[in-house]
Amino acid sequence: MRQFRFRLPAFLLALALAAGCKAQPAPQANSTLNRNIEVMVRTRYQLPPDYNVSIGERKASQVPGYDSLPVTISKNDHNSTIEFLISKDNSKLARMETMSMADYPALHINVENRPVRGNASAPVTVVNFDDLECPFCARMHSTLFPDTMERYKDKVRFIYKDDPLVEIHPWAMHAAINANCIAAQSDKVYWQYVDYLHSHGQEISGPDRNLVKSDAALDRIARDLAAVGQLDTPKLNACIEKKDESAIRASMNEATALNIEGTPALFVNGERIDGALPKEQVWMVIDRALKAAGVEPPPAEAPAPAQPQSGGGK
Repeated sequence: MRQFRFRLPAFLLALALAAGCKAQPAPQANSTLNRNIEVMVRTRYQLPPDYNVSIGERKASQVPGYDSLPVTISKNDHNSTIEFLISKDNSKLARMETMSMADYPALHINVENRPVRGNASAPVTVVNFDDLECPFCARMHSTLFPDTMERYKDKVRFIYKDDPLVEIHPWAMHAAINANCIAAQSDKVYWQYVDYLHSHGQEISGPDRNLVKSDAALDRIARDLAAVGQLDTPKLNACIEKKDESAIRASMNEATALNIEGTPALFVNGERIDGALPKEQVWMVIDRALKAAGVEPPPAEAPAPAQPQSGGGK
């Protein structure tokens, strides 16, 4: 699991040194533009989900073709404002460097032909770069399904991309190949396969960590689920035997371009989450994306009632 290398005091100091004139944040008319700016700032500075980002009022700057735009980052009583430059045509955001919003990778992840779980037309998309052998991925998977999916119902769709860490997970690539072979025929059976692997990883690895046995187990599970799902068995077998890694390698290359250093790595309408975070923090990010899309998030979960304490005997 990728760990945050983030310390609050140093972070705030660094931002305070970089900040120029401070201004009170004011809402912008273009909510899509504000959302894209927020996603880029959160990703650039690797902000944890519980930090707030507010976009201030743009003003004329001394740089031709650009306005000044204050962005305030805050948590509890701590806040710091960074002065960015935004181009007049809203295509570029700059602060000592230029970040193109037209081709910012996190806002343009390729999900074409990937299996979808949930409402295909949902306003929020959660893209997860996943390793089917990764225990932290299994933990995140259990957070997303069923709790997160049940909470948001038709408001969120989930899409998995392949990022097997082949250096440390010997059967992850084989599992990804099988999953893609199934996905070519059925989204439903694909998700059944992913669910099973993430809940039976230790069983597949086995006590002796024998890769031949693990690969055989992966093939057996794929064929069993395919039979129940009435898939084309000869077609599936041919795909499994072909062992074509090209689509998985392309997805891994995309993960590298996104500077993903470990799994799981989630992108919620472009906003990044690294590692298996508690569901409350994942929901915080999803709620923020829903609000940016003009959709009211579900109400917060009520706290569990306190259990009565039993009296002690004498």
